[in-house]
Amino acid sequence: MRRILLALVFSLVAVAQQPPARILVAYHSGTGNTEKLAVSIRDGAAAVQGVDVTLRKAAEFKYDEITGYDGVVLGTPVHWSGVSVEAKRFLDGIGGALWKAKTNGDGRTAGVFCTAGHPSMGKDTVRLSVLSAFLTMRFVVVGGVESEGFGTLGPEATTGPADPGISEKEMAEARRFGERFAQVTRSLRQARGARP
Repeated sequence: MRRILLALVFSLVAVAQQPPARILVAYHSGTGNTEKLAVSIRDGAAAVQGVDVTLRKAAEFKYDEITGYDGVVLGTPVHWSGVSVEAKRFLDGIGGALWKAKTNGDGRTAGVFCTAGHPSMGKDTVRLSVLSAFLTMRFVVVGGVESEGFGTLGPEATTGPADPGISEKEMAEARRFGERFAQVTRSLRQARGARP
């Protein structure tokens, strides 16, 4: 028992001595619905010790800052079964900044979330598209977990006339995702040590 307690204490001391894992939650939101999910994800991630979370509109992010982040989550509304122009611009900017810095997403995490006005508007297509871009940049993709414990591509919400706004169930899923994303990101950062 004493060995277990000592191992736990040393583990906590090691975590406390490392700089926090930095996570960016970026989003584009035309109606405010995607922003609401972004805030829930940020809140979930911020609840994890040893993590520093930045919430930023995708259009306001300075791409050369990406190398300072250990994880990035991108949120987009679904536009005709595709990502919004602003979300696509964000992905292109991140890829370009990593290329310019002569690095890639190795050791960094990535995730995605989206909102759409109808249940069959292409939420899976959008999330797969964004995750594919992050995988191509060599990020480690982190998926979500829905209320019954099944894995997902990331949080989503239906916000159209038949299901207006963001429900508490969708907000809770986003918070759980944020927490899970932060835990995985922090673990990867600890495993590789501080970035040079």
